[in-house]
Amino acid sequence: MDMGDYGVFKEKVFQLTKIDLNSYKERQMRRRIDSLINKAKVQNYAQYVEALRTNDEMLEEFVAYLTINVSEFYRNPEQWGLMEKQVLPYLFDKFGKSIKIWSAACSTGDEPYTLVMVLSKFMPLDKIQVIATDIDKQVLEKAQLGIYNEKSLKGLPSEFKTKYFTKINNTSYQVKDEIKKCVKFQQHNLLKDPYPSGCNLIVCRNVMIYFTEEAKNVMYHKFNESLKNEGILFVGSTEQIINPSEYNFTTIQSFFYKKG
Repeated sequence: MDMGDYGVFKEKVFQLTKIDLNSYKERQMRRRIDSLINKAKVQNYAQYVEALRTNDEMLEEFVAYLTINVSEFYRNPEQWGLMEKQVLPYLFDKFGKSIKIWSAACSTGDEPYTLVMVLSKFMPLDKIQVIATDIDKQVLEKAQLGIYNEKSLKGLPSEFKTKYFTKINNTSYQVKDEIKKCVKFQQHNLLKDPYPSGCNLIVCRNVMIYFTEEAKNVMYHKFNESLKNEGILFVGSTEQIINPSEYNFTTIQSFFYKKG
C-alpha cells in the first residue's frame, strides 16, 4: 500500500471521524491501521474507507483501535502519593475545596475514579465532581459501566479496593455508584474540540507519547489556557515536558507542572 493512498486515506478519515492522523506518529499508526485492513479482508486504503463509511460497527472498532487504551488504577503509585500529600493540599490552600478537575483522555475511567478516591480523603463524595473526557465512545461506555479485572486494581491501595468496589466474581470488580456519581463523562477530541476553561487541575497521562511534537506543542498551550493561574497539569511518567517555560509552566515536581 503506497504512501499516496495513505495521504488520501488520512483526509477521508478526518472527514469521517474528525481524527487528524497527521497529528499521530506515523509508523505506529500505519502499523495499527494495516493490521485492521488485513482483518477486514479488503485490498487497500480506499476500500477500507468505503467499508468504514457503510459499517458503523467497523467504524467504532477503528476508532477504538486507534485510541490506545490501557486500564490501570493508581498507575505509578509514587506520583499518586505526591498528588495526595503535596499537590491537592497546595490546590486547596490556593483555591479552596471546590476545585475544577479535568481528566483528559481518560480511557476506561480508572484515572478519574482514582482521582475521586484520593479526593475522598479530603472531602465528602457529594462535594466532588470530575470531568472526564475521551475521543472513544466505546471506552466511555466501558468507563460508565465501571467493571474492571483484578489485574487493573493491583496497584490500588487496599483501603480503596475494600471501600469503593463490589466484587462481581473471581476476576472482576465494579466501582460503586457513589464514586461513579462524582464523574461526568463526555466525548472530546483533544486535537479539535474546545478545552474546558477555569480548571484548577488537569490530568492527562500516557497519551501524549502517541502524538507528533507539533501536536503536543498545540496541546500544551491549550492545557495552559484551560488552567487558572497557578493551576496544575499532571502528565504521564514518560511524558516530561522538556521546556515547560515555553508553555508558561514551571515544574513543581517531576510530572507536575504549575501554570505561570
